Amino acid sequence: MHAYRTHLCGELRASHAGETVRVSGWVHRKRDHGDLVFIDLRDHYGMVQIVTEVDGPVFSVIESLKPESVVTITGTVEVRAKEAVNPNLPTGEMEIRAADAVVLSAAQELPLPVAGEQEYPEDVRLRYRFLDLRRETLHANIVKRTRVISDMRRRMEAAGFTEYSTPILTASSPEGARDFLVPSRIHAGKFYALPQAPQQYKQLLMVAGFDRYFQIAPCFRDEDPRADRLPGEFYQLDLEMSFVTQEDIWNTLEPVMSGVMETFAEGKHVTPAGEWPRIPYDEAMLKYGSDKPDLRNPILITDVTEHFVGSGFGIFASIVESGGVIRAIPAPGAGAGSRKFFDEMNNWARSEGFSGLGYINIKDGEPGGPIAKNHGPEATAKLIAALGLGANDGVFFAAGKVDQAAKLAGLARTRAAEQLDLIDKDRFELCWIVDFPFYEWDEDEKKLDFSHNPFSMPQGGLEALQGSDPLAIKAYQYDAVCNGYEIASGSIRNHLPETMVAAFEKVGLSKADVEERFGGLYRAFQYGAPPHGGAAFGVDRIVMLLCGAQNLREITLFPMNQRAEDLLMGAPSSASLKQLRELHIRVVEPQKG
Repeated sequence: MHAYRTHLCGELRASHAGETVRVSGWVHRKRDHGDLVFIDLRDHYGMVQIVTEVDGPVFSVIESLKPESVVTITGTVEVRAKEAVNPNLPTGEMEIRAADAVVLSAAQELPLPVAGEQEYPEDVRLRYRFLDLRRETLHANIVKRTRVISDMRRRMEAAGFTEYSTPILTASSPEGARDFLVPSRIHAGKFYALPQAPQQYKQLLMVAGFDRYFQIAPCFRDEDPRADRLPGEFYQLDLEMSFVTQEDIWNTLEPVMSGVMETFAEGKHVTPAGEWPRIPYDEAMLKYGSDKPDLRNPILITDVTEHFVGSGFGIFASIVESGGVIRAIPAPGAGAGSRKFFDEMNNWARSEGFSGLGYINIKDGEPGGPIAKNHGPEATAKLIAALGLGANDGVFFAAGKVDQAAKLAGLARTRAAEQLDLIDKDRFELCWIVDFPFYEWDEDEKKLDFSHNPFSMPQGGLEALQGSDPLAIKAYQYDAVCNGYEIASGSIRNHLPETMVAAFEKVGLSKADVEERFGGLYRAFQYGAPPHGGAAFGVDRIVMLLCGAQNLREITLFPMNQRAEDLLMGAPSSASLKQLRELHIRVVEPQKG
């Protein structure tokens, strides 16, 4: 008999009755019933119940075990009495009558419980992550993550892609975030950078003739953390294709991603391949107030600026006169309730830093509230008809400059739908956001900047770049969005050296700057570069959505905390003087106060 196990804890069934078996695992729970003692023994594959009598041969060993001790049990499989069957456990019809028990590793008192799913402070969970990872939901999420990645690989290979690994130590690149720098010991005063993305390398692979590349790529960005973005590192399904239009990329990737999500959606609806809506950026910002809209939300935002030209509601009329806009956010059925809902929404808007959220509440066909009163009965009736509102609906209004009104309207759309329970949680709604602006105005720096990927091809090419208004240029750029989360970003690349230089000149970089900062890519484009494009899908966010988690820490093995600290391993840590000398570095402490 094997030293540790003849069977896995989760594979035994009533059909094994009478067999002598050996299992090993962790003591999940222990229950003392007086004359009998039970333990639930857990391994990676499942759980099995062990039983011994008070006068049994292993009682003294089992009775002394603390939770999470590791033990080997040898015994006979028995069928449970009908009233003792656990229908929620695959092994619930049987148990092992223990004949021998060997403690392989005794556990001390636990700093956090493994059995159960109760909330626990984040610092404790991360410091003792090895225990946290034993908990059922987190353990299952990590397993699902691995299976999702495996499925992605299989589907990409079936679609004709080949996986290639790109370098981890590379040069700094303008991907929109801070680099993690790595000092060079050999080249004093110089630094490598960890890749924010394999962007330039995958384009070079296309120039080198590899045609269809993919990689489950680790990426590193020195960004502040949030619920859907961990500090430090993340993983993406990175890909690139040659001789393609953006439609070719969409048509290739929709079957892959819809297929992955359908496999792990546990019966929830997934937007089928070939049916992903393609929504222009400008339309998304108008209808949803966001470039990552949650299409499960039925509320659509409408521009109603014209309705308030010369309106009796002076605040909105003056905003329109000064060049602002008014956006309407319907609230289906909200008018049937109390005014409290509308006041709470207004207070919420103020708490978000906005001046407020106007509204009209319609109760039994009668519109109420300050806006309706001052806008006038006829104009209000015309507005309600234009919005298609019902006899007991409500509508909120976001007013201000275009960007400000769009942002408030988008947030209010989400808030209203959540409060009114309008979002169908059993769906994964996927879409493409397309036709992004190529440039944006950086108000802080008072200069033009790229709005998305600087390596993208502008629509209209070099001729568009030579036009008079760079802010009017659209790009062959696109994002994939699911349930309000951006899960991918991509573009058709700028593969022409003269167009590349012209694009960077608009943001203040000269041809010499381009040659210095992107020399490898720029040189490659001199020697025959195919038209190419690609995308990168965020593995972490996709897994988070499929697991129904609210935070990336719930699908990541060893995440950092909100201060970018690894509490388990003690990183970041100070370097020794010897290490600093070898790297030609002197630490400059930040000034106090």
